[in-house]
Amino acid sequence: MLLEHQMRIENCQAEHPSFRLQIPAPMPGGSLSLTDTVHLPVMPAHIAPKREEFDAIVVGSGISGGYAAMELCEKGLKTLVLERGRSVSHGAGYITEHKQNWEFAARNSKGSRWHKQRFRVQSRTYAFGEHSEHFFIDDHENPYVEAQPFTWIRADVVGGRSLLWGRQCYRWSEMDFEANARDGFGIDWPIRYADLAPWYDYVERFAGISGQAEGVESCPDGVFLPPMPLNKGEQVMREAIARSFEDRILTIGRSAVLTVPHNGRAACHYCGPCHRGCSPGAYFSSLSATLPAAERTGNLTLLSDSIVERVLYDQELGRATGVRYVDRTTGEWHEVSGRIVFLCASALASTQILLNSKSARFPEGLGNDSGALGHYLMDHHFQTGALGVLPGLEDHYYRGVRPNGIYVPRFRNVSAQTRRSDYVRGFGYQGEAFRPNWARPTRGFGAQLKAALRDPGPWTMQFEAFGEALPVYENHVALDDEVTDRWGIPALRISCRWTDNELTMRRDMQQAAMEMLDAAGAVDLELYDNFVDNGLGAEPGLGIHEMGTARMGRDPATSVLNRHNQIHAAPNVFVTDGACMTSSACQNPSITYMALTARAADFAVDELRKLNL
Repeated sequence: MLLEHQMRIENCQAEHPSFRLQIPAPMPGGSLSLTDTVHLPVMPAHIAPKREEFDAIVVGSGISGGYAAMELCEKGLKTLVLERGRSVSHGAGYITEHKQNWEFAARNSKGSRWHKQRFRVQSRTYAFGEHSEHFFIDDHENPYVEAQPFTWIRADVVGGRSLLWGRQCYRWSEMDFEANARDGFGIDWPIRYADLAPWYDYVERFAGISGQAEGVESCPDGVFLPPMPLNKGEQVMREAIARSFEDRILTIGRSAVLTVPHNGRAACHYCGPCHRGCSPGAYFSSLSATLPAAERTGNLTLLSDSIVERVLYDQELGRATGVRYVDRTTGEWHEVSGRIVFLCASALASTQILLNSKSARFPEGLGNDSGALGHYLMDHHFQTGALGVLPGLEDHYYRGVRPNGIYVPRFRNVSAQTRRSDYVRGFGYQGEAFRPNWARPTRGFGAQLKAALRDPGPWTMQFEAFGEALPVYENHVALDDEVTDRWGIPALRISCRWTDNELTMRRDMQQAAMEMLDAAGAVDLELYDNFVDNGLGAEPGLGIHEMGTARMGRDPATSVLNRHNQIHAAPNVFVTDGACMTSSACQNPSITYMALTARAADFAVDELRKLNL
């Protein structure tokens, strides 16, 4: 199988000796500090002129890259996918999928000295632990500079973060695509919901999204597989919200997890932690769905361990001609040619490549005529809300580990009746009702303690808000002047902080959650907010929904990409990951990335056939 081994393009090898690089030992108690510099040999001045040629090059194999690969291959293009991460095969590569916590050396913790040295940033996310460390990037070899606290979570395997994502899939609404034009923050989107709606349909039919149609304007219905059931506590909350609030509704999450067999993949059997990998393919990932589809066409070439450094641009042609990448196992540099290039490496990684793609025509980075490249970085702010105990349900329980929760679509600033005067945009809630297990704090000794642990704890309902962040010029990334990664590629310096609008919204996120719990008769109510103004805790990036930095727009003077995700000044380069986003809405963005990618691939192939690219 293609994904079970690492392929190499022999006639693309650079004609210079391979080299091995030595990384300085980490500082005591951690990895590289913000001021440490990794010193490496200068990049080779000569690259072999003999290069493999493809119709299309896709950088990255995650949510967007996998979808681009499938679409381009199925439309007949000989497509090369370059993935910086190591090769992982679907199923056999999920080496900890059903391993029990007590089978790990440190009981599946993430606080070891090794983790602190190699995964200083990656270990901040809930999905990281001994069970998943092999999917994450090594922070020591791949540093970045946090000019302000920012958590950049990165996978380092074929399939990227599609192996680790939360699988929540919510369409954007017309309101979201009009938001910038309506309230004046950011520039106007060059597309509207009607442009993307058929592509949402297209993606949902292939991926398989389970969910319930609700007819909510702020969160349009889609093409759904049967929904997962709400548990008893969530049913009680849904009924209470329906009785008490005309503008709110609680529904089961819309999730890229199959509830019935679909497109050759099995239905979920509620077995446990999905971010270890899902060998039945019940949850959607590049490894389970798009890359196998691309492989079946015979048009796919996939190279793992291939770190793209820049896009190559020919000023006379006014086009990109390919990319340059380094084989991270040998240190050898290669160039490869393609008629079109799709950057799908993730928002910040794609922007890093563009910033590094300097030339006489683009001294500040490929396509950066507007000066917008690297700016308007966004993420969803979360880790705030409320929880409480639902009494009277002690004779009810649930089965299995449901890989989904509830969703309360946005209801603030949706109509004149819900408009706030203290902030713009809005938020939605995710969460669940659950009963704490034996690991909860329990009083007693001996037989009394054992008896108490046999019964689950009281029903607890939690609402956690995900809020929209505004596009702000000052929130940006740039290439650092001193710090590089192990292969000599300049690292990113990231400057991003929440604005007063987000901080004001967070107070309402807590109060509105409290209102819903109170309406259901919950007791022991608790508000929470993990944000710490001058340190780590709900800082930007931790939502793992980074967006912006190469935004779409109508005017080349204020944007990087046009309505088809093309770079204005280099039209055979497409960016369809989170970098392209012009605003952030409050919904999980991955389904929108996939729809944009499918739409852009269809346009690109049509333009190739017309000889316009």
